[in-house]
Amino acid sequence: MAAKESTVKPTIKTAYAKYDAKLDAPDLTKHNNHMANVLKANPGMYEKYRSVVTPTGYTFDNAIQTGVDNPGHPYITTVGCTAGDEETYETFKEFFDQVVSRRHNGYPADGKHKTDLAWEKLDMENENGLFNEKYVLTARVRTGRNIRGIGTPTHCTRAERNKTEEIIKNAVKAMGDEEKSLAGAYEGLYDMTDERHEELIDKHLMFDKPVSPLLLSAGMARDWPSGRGVYLSSTEDFIVWVNEEDHMRIVSMQKGGDMKAVFKRFCMSSQLIKKHMKSQGYEYMWNEHLGFVLTCPSNLGTGIRAGCHVKIPLVTKHKEFATILGNLRLQKRGTGGVDTQGSGGTWDISNNDRLGFSELELVQMVVSGINLLCKMEATLEGGGSIDDMIPKPISVPWKKE
Repeated sequence: MAAKESTVKPTIKTAYAKYDAKLDAPDLTKHNNHMANVLKANPGMYEKYRSVVTPTGYTFDNAIQTGVDNPGHPYITTVGCTAGDEETYETFKEFFDQVVSRRHNGYPADGKHKTDLAWEKLDMENENGLFNEKYVLTARVRTGRNIRGIGTPTHCTRAERNKTEEIIKNAVKAMGDEEKSLAGAYEGLYDMTDERHEELIDKHLMFDKPVSPLLLSAGMARDWPSGRGVYLSSTEDFIVWVNEEDHMRIVSMQKGGDMKAVFKRFCMSSQLIKKHMKSQGYEYMWNEHLGFVLTCPSNLGTGIRAGCHVKIPLVTKHKEFATILGNLRLQKRGTGGVDTQGSGGTWDISNNDRLGFSELELVQMVVSGINLLCKMEATLEGGGSIDDMIPKPISVPWKKE
């Protein structure tokens, strides 16, 4: 069952009481991330929160450390802050509301997020219910989840990390016993050979030890590899990572263009894990304003990234390619990951939003957008023009046109 609530009230560091807050305030003059930009726009906010602490002991300095240590890129705005527990977003609400608004297209402080895992409502918009597999090579849907009452990987104790693994191991085993299409086995990283670990990494089925300065600064590599592992279905089309950036990352994927099957597996597994966590006395971190509460503010809401590897070399060369993606609220990255470029016109195309739209809405946005990109590629192959096919921008629900 869930651990008992502590009756010990967290206290601030003695040094905070000893020294003036101005001596602790970081120099952010050369920083370009959302954290720094919020603090620079709000003189006195650091002093307001410097001595405030969440119920589990997460301080404001803990929350902003990754953005202090990593100033960011002059042209790419990173987030620069993390949550150590569910209460982080409420304890430092004025700060995080502004970070969330900057990162999520002006999402308001009183915004209401909706969750919708009704996979059967997804319209593939094609007679056979599939993407055109001449252009679409793979389909994938993933998200993160955290367990209420336990510190996130940036802040958890060893006991919390190990308890997280235990809860998830029990839940995914029960899930696989109930739904045979999800049956598989859990492998703990601490028991795994180096050869097996590398094999899973090469197959994109497992995460590696964090080396990114952003993750290291946030504390996500502590006690490696304790408490980390992966649940892998026997068909290798479904995985759950344990104790990476969040308590779990749920991934459904397969080759070809059957996004509806991928989304069905994703929704079904998410709900079954929820069910079997509840039987142990636990639940997901979730609230009406932020949706699913995740470690990085960039993933709040659905935390979902639904994407496909799409081969569109002619559309890629079109002068309006960036505009087309922007209007469809889609993003592109190379098929090798976030920092890679498309090879031969093949891109990983996915949703650009996480918060404010439901899971169903985001996956439908991806489906409609990729179908349009495929039609554009076919038109260009036939020597036609796509100028009159360029879509109008999709608006976020809270902005009035």
